[in-house]
Amino acid sequence: MSLIQHTLDTPYPVGPVHCYSGELGGELVLFDTGPPTRQARDELANRVDLAQLRHVIVTHCHIDHYGLAAWLEAETGAQIWLPYRDALKIERHQERLEHLGALLLELGFSRQFAAGLRATMLDGSVFPAFPTRFRTIEEGLPDHLGLAVVACPGHSQSDLVLTGEDWAVTGDVMLRGIFQSPLLDVDLETGERFDNYGAYCRTLEQLATLRGRKVLPGHREYIESIDASILFYVGKLLERAGRLQSCPASASLPQLVRELFGDSLRHDFHIYLKASEILFMRDFLRRPQLLREALAGIGLLAPLAGQFAALAA
Repeated sequence: MSLIQHTLDTPYPVGPVHCYSGELGGELVLFDTGPPTRQARDELANRVDLAQLRHVIVTHCHIDHYGLAAWLEAETGAQIWLPYRDALKIERHQERLEHLGALLLELGFSRQFAAGLRATMLDGSVFPAFPTRFRTIEEGLPDHLGLAVVACPGHSQSDLVLTGEDWAVTGDVMLRGIFQSPLLDVDLETGERFDNYGAYCRTLEQLATLRGRKVLPGHREYIESIDASILFYVGKLLERAGRLQSCPASASLPQLVRELFGDSLRHDFHIYLKASEILFMRDFLRRPQLLREALAGIGLLAPLAGQFAALAA
């Protein structure tokens, strides 16, 4: 069974996003929804038979991937399926924002910045309406859909890959030429900062299991291969970590954002994105062996050995 790709424009820097639909086990399934825009809603309604839609499966709850979930819940009889970690964040949204604000203060940001980011996260521009009658993917998709679930956190703590016979819907996990920001967030199960870097290193082993499958990415038309995507991502990580090494070791996170990006970032959410990336790099510089071992385990350390050596020099 092949899935149909639906490309929807977004107003975000990442550009168009792909959703996929197909009949699985005799039922129409949609993977991801696109952004919460009228244009995306109209295009989706024209391309997918919403009257027959039975399942909406979301790879991760970022605005361009789940933005129309609440609308689809209201307009169709489809069951909405979300990753467990995203369901937790939706059910404890206010608590999550309070934790995130406290975390930003610990990392050196001002109360004004934390309050501004919180306001942004409450005005609908980052988190559009959540669905209310969702179920979690990990609790068990119907067997007749024939789907397997592969947890691949790193970009977010909830990223899931859904695999069928010979394909994999990968959301933002596998992209060509895009360094997807690993987003700073709170692990609501521990109350601590989520360890995106450690999670990504563990995810590499899962990504290697996708070799040989047709990858259906969330952005860009295709990927060259699983290995090429991993090598691009880690290569960018090493390149950017090298620039971070030249900054004062004692600098706070806000100081590092200013040092590396000057006054080019004006929106609180964009500052948050870059701060998240810097934390990811800093965690890598503190524990580089973790990534080296993960890459060695999937046979991809050798092509990056030169960049690792340059960082250690």
